[in-house]
Amino acid sequence: MSETALKPDTGLDPKRWKALVFIALAQLMVVLDATIVNIALPSAQAELGISDGNRQWVVTAYALAFGGLLLFGGRIADLWGRKRTFVTGLIGFAAASVLGGAANSEAMMLGARALQGVFGALLAPAALSLLAVTFTNGKERAKAFGIYGAIASGGGAVGFILGGLLTEYMNWRWTFFVNVPFAIIAAAGAYFVIREPAKGRNRSSLDIPGVLLSTTGLVALVYGFTRAESAGWSDGLTIGMFVASAVLLASFLLVESKVKAPLLPLRVPTERNRGGVYLSLGLATIAMFGTFLFLTYYLQVVHAYSPVKTGFAFVPMIAGMIVGSTQIGARLMTRVAPRLLMGPGFLVASVGMLLLTQMETGSSYATLVLPALMLLGLGLGTAFMPAISLATHGVEPRDAGVASAMVNTSQQVGGAIGTALLNTIAASATTAYLTAHAADATTPAAQKLLALQAQVDGYSTATWWAVGILVLAAGIALTFINTGAPGTSTAVASGDGKGADDAVDIPVMAH
Repeated sequence: MSETALKPDTGLDPKRWKALVFIALAQLMVVLDATIVNIALPSAQAELGISDGNRQWVVTAYALAFGGLLLFGGRIADLWGRKRTFVTGLIGFAAASVLGGAANSEAMMLGARALQGVFGALLAPAALSLLAVTFTNGKERAKAFGIYGAIASGGGAVGFILGGLLTEYMNWRWTFFVNVPFAIIAAAGAYFVIREPAKGRNRSSLDIPGVLLSTTGLVALVYGFTRAESAGWSDGLTIGMFVASAVLLASFLLVESKVKAPLLPLRVPTERNRGGVYLSLGLATIAMFGTFLFLTYYLQVVHAYSPVKTGFAFVPMIAGMIVGSTQIGARLMTRVAPRLLMGPGFLVASVGMLLLTQMETGSSYATLVLPALMLLGLGLGTAFMPAISLATHGVEPRDAGVASAMVNTSQQVGGAIGTALLNTIAASATTAYLTAHAADATTPAAQKLLALQAQVDGYSTATWWAVGILVLAAGIALTFINTGAPGTSTAVASGDGKGADDAVDIPVMAH
């Protein structure tokens, strides 16, 4: 055993905290991009002449490329080097953003969004795996993942604010151009500050069949849910996408169990604790994405908030996430078993979601929405922080990239499912409400009020489902995850025969 492994507080990267700044900046850029463009979409659609039928592709093109290529991006980081992949992802993302901001046609815009997704799929797992192998001391790891967790979970809400400000006071094109300074600063900082861990690279060959099966399977899954939102669950192509996805992903798992150098070593997701993390994070993301969507419409349509005011309305949730991640999760992570932070965290978030089921057309922001957002932020921040840390915890250095990619994949797929599933539930409830109360609306004013009441009833119905999904996420976290606090030896993780804690303080630098 090397000196570093014997003394976890020595031999650590002296520039690790500077590295965290640039890793966090890159992660913020990727998370921002998931929501910032949504605010600008109506303006971009009008200027570029994008039809209502095709406007969803501005969002979908990014989601398909990003979600479909994440596992490939994670393995590229392991094979090619995390620092190199990280910098390449940043430069490519900046270039794609310039194309998007300069777009003068629908095709150019959609191509730029797809390219952003491709480079985001390189960047996101490389960022998380760099964090995992840079911070190897237990207490420092807790602080670093607390900061990263706050950004990962709160960045989407920041995107609403920034998107609103840029669209309202400048131009929709700046929602793309704003990525360029982020990327340049992060890439330059990474190049000069981040150190590639010694011998942390996976030297095996690339699993081409695994790449093709996982990419097409995930693209089919994400597209199936995206199409279900617009065309319905009974649509022939929607059903075909789900069937194709099931066949492709089943084939992928079969191939991975047979090949010598798999794209996704099954030891990564089948280890009990990591499997519990991926599943509970995916479920929580389903609930969270639905909340973002419904609250945005509720505030803008029902309460007539401007894009900027809507963005700022989400600030209490960001504050709650920061407090949950850095003050609760990070402080307790080294003392408390992860499940005792994740389970209660998801339950607190479900209480916030429960408050939102009480929304009515005349509900007050201060008395209903504000406390709900604070509880949501506090709960999700507390739960996400140990979850993201545990997802890369105990993996062999050669698998850090693909373990990180699984975190992003569970969240990306969860977001696609959440948007489609909860939107469909809300739309069905809205239609049912309109049908049941149509006879009561005899004047134009009454009809307008009925339309708003029907929308809010739809949001409320879908939010009840989100409550149940968060409770399910809490149950999975409490039952699947059985590792103790870092530094303890309370549980042995199944799957690879080692406790999940065994690798906490074995720095990659020691190899």
